Amino acid sequence: MSAARHIVGVAVTPDMPVFELAVPCEVFGIDRADLADPWYELRFAASNPGRHAARSGLSVDAPHPLSSLADADTVILPAFARARQVEPPPEMVAAVRAAHARGRRIVAICTGSYVLAAAGLLDGRRATTHWMNAFDFTQRYPQVTFDPDVLYTEEGNIFTSAGTGAAIDLCLHLVRLDHGAAVANEVARRMVVPPHRDGGQSQFAAPPPRPRTPDSLGGALDWARRRLDQPLTVADLAREARLSQRTFARRFRESVGTSPLQWLVGQRVRLAQELLETTDDSIERIAHRTGFGTPANLRTHFARQTSVTPTTYRQVFHR
Repeated sequence: MSAARHIVGVAVTPDMPVFELAVPCEVFGIDRADLADPWYELRFAASNPGRHAARSGLSVDAPHPLSSLADADTVILPAFARARQVEPPPEMVAAVRAAHARGRRIVAICTGSYVLAAAGLLDGRRATTHWMNAFDFTQRYPQVTFDPDVLYTEEGNIFTSAGTGAAIDLCLHLVRLDHGAAVANEVARRMVVPPHRDGGQSQFAAPPPRPRTPDSLGGALDWARRRLDQPLTVADLAREARLSQRTFARRFRESVGTSPLQWLVGQRVRLAQELLETTDDSIERIAHRTGFGTPANLRTHFARQTSVTPTTYRQVFHR
């Protein structure tokens, strides 16, 4: 008597990103019975079963209802469009809760973590998502132990991954758990990707681009950039721009798209990145040169904007 196939149920929503959906298709959807027999059976489920438009002009046939996810052995929540990310559909949240109640393995790829958090399944658990969503995620779900420095997390039968490429690492990890390292390594070889990147490996944010300086404020911003090692206030910037604080703040947000204080913090973090990359200055010295004052203050703001610590950033990008 042959063993039953391991069913992988994937939640489908309109306008979902393609890559995070394609990875489970590549890993679990191609019959690799020559490696492990039986292989996985991939099923797509949606609130409204049928064809759904994804991004980049592609579409996905999802013939199963979301309630069928409770019957899958593994439930995968890929990345979602922003609207569904910040307000997960109630029926999807309910389906995930039902699957978890039945002991199913639950996997969130990239921003799929938002659905798990909304369902309460990440409360008190360690989890991650794409580094670009780190600040937003922690503000929305403070009850989650968020880890911005990893490719994926494993907490019992609940898994979360960082963005994009980390989906490959997590899916291969699941194969490794189910069928062993040799099978997972062969799948990786056929996909022409590294056989194993540990989940604890960091995901890194690139230095933020320097915003285009509006002509009306350019002098004040350049003045501030030359004095990032000093205490600076909105009043200082407004005085340099020869405007009232209220007018300066309004024009600043209209032109730059953020508040003066947020811009200052971003400039200080950007300078810290450059110093970490190009100098051997101590963290304490960099904290003073960037105006953060103390290493603790530097670490707090640096991690909030880049999702990694200054020390980790230096280890990877130094020179």
